[in-house]
Amino acid sequence: MQPPGFDPYDIWGDETEIVKMSMEWAARRVVRPSDPKSTARPASELAADAGVTITPAGIGAEAALRIFDEVLVPATRAQDDPMNLAYIPAAPTRAAIAFESVASSANVFAGLWEAGAGAIFAENAALAWLVDLLGWPESAGGCFVSGGTIGNLSALVAARQAALVRRGGRDQSHRWRMACTLGAHSSIRSAAEVLDAEVVLVEEDERGHLTGPALRAALARSGEVFAVVASAGTTNTGVVDDLDDIADVCAEFGIWLHVDGAYGGAALVAPSVRPRFKGIERADSFIVDPHKWLFAPYDCCALLYRDPRLARAAHSQRAGYLDVVDREAWNPADLAVHLSRRARGLPFWFSLATYGTDRYREAVEQTLTTARQVAAAIKASDQLRLVREPELSVLLFERPGWSAADYSVWSKRLAHEGVMLCLPTIWQGRTVLRLAFVNPATHADHVIEVLEETTRLDPAG
Repeated sequence: MQPPGFDPYDIWGDETEIVKMSMEWAARRVVRPSDPKSTARPASELAADAGVTITPAGIGAEAALRIFDEVLVPATRAQDDPMNLAYIPAAPTRAAIAFESVASSANVFAGLWEAGAGAIFAENAALAWLVDLLGWPESAGGCFVSGGTIGNLSALVAARQAALVRRGGRDQSHRWRMACTLGAHSSIRSAAEVLDAEVVLVEEDERGHLTGPALRAALARSGEVFAVVASAGTTNTGVVDDLDDIADVCAEFGIWLHVDGAYGGAALVAPSVRPRFKGIERADSFIVDPHKWLFAPYDCCALLYRDPRLARAAHSQRAGYLDVVDREAWNPADLAVHLSRRARGLPFWFSLATYGTDRYREAVEQTLTTARQVAAAIKASDQLRLVREPELSVLLFERPGWSAADYSVWSKRLAHEGVMLCLPTIWQGRTVLRLAFVNPATHADHVIEVLEETTRLDPAG
């Protein structure tokens, strides 16, 4: 029995002021633009400014929040700044950011239907919209995981299990193989290492695409593979593989087709580029990261299966304390490499429900328009050269006469000055510059002006 007067909610002391301070900070952050000059700092500098934060008696909420606001946040890159065009940035809606706080305070365990039915139901509504965009049957579905790496790994685990069932058991002398191009995301090779599988690299065509004929030729050389990974918008160049032709080959050989759309899959909502995805309706699994181009906060990857029963066969965990789980219910823990899980898809659902899917279509189309306008300006420039026509919203371009070192100096200068984040990358063996547009608040005229003014003469300014 608890002692008289014991209040289980008061074990940490009166937390009313802590909640108030935290919510006020979150409210300011929702409406306050990020500082584009924010950047990583050495740990020694952070330690000097933050001081000792973990102590036996604690430093108090006010001091901890001050350190977070004044020291820690400024040492993080502003992902939602309109001029952050490096890697694949993020541009979450204000509704999604605000609701992240609500979802966190609800503290939902969303691994099993029995514990998180309401949250999972809402997440499934968001997933159903994606299923419809794919052209898959209503029976398709999946769950939200942390990011593309876990999404790709989970899909490939299911693919291998499906191949094992088809083969009636594994020959111990057999080594699993899967096929992709060099342009596939780095997480595919990481997944292969985890699965102890061999990667069969398929040669890309001159456009940087995986094609059906090249895949068939690679299969003839290497033999059986349990999965083919195609890209629906590669991270480096934004190309969409020839999905329909690839699906033909996979159907012919009975191979699982997984489509990695972590970045580019969001463009399924955009009529102007939807034809590029022809054949995606024939895939067996698919991922897209709403925290990239579908305006959700980190971390949120939608993992989808055409036939979720195959995923359950691969991922369902068994233990004495799990024997009571209703396996007929929609349990996200049965669909990926995880058990404990927060309801990370709720902010995405809330934003979709708040704004409607039409606004999402318009926002994605806006970023595509911005990318095309910047590409056209680069083509018309006397000092810049567009390396390839963009298929989605990633642009590759170069400044003739500049070396790899020049690109690095220029990129670091603009980042340090808070002007723009644009990083060099490698394409076909040479260094070029790369822009990735996912933020509808990015203005083409502003980007064009920065490029023209800062690349005229010396990269150091």
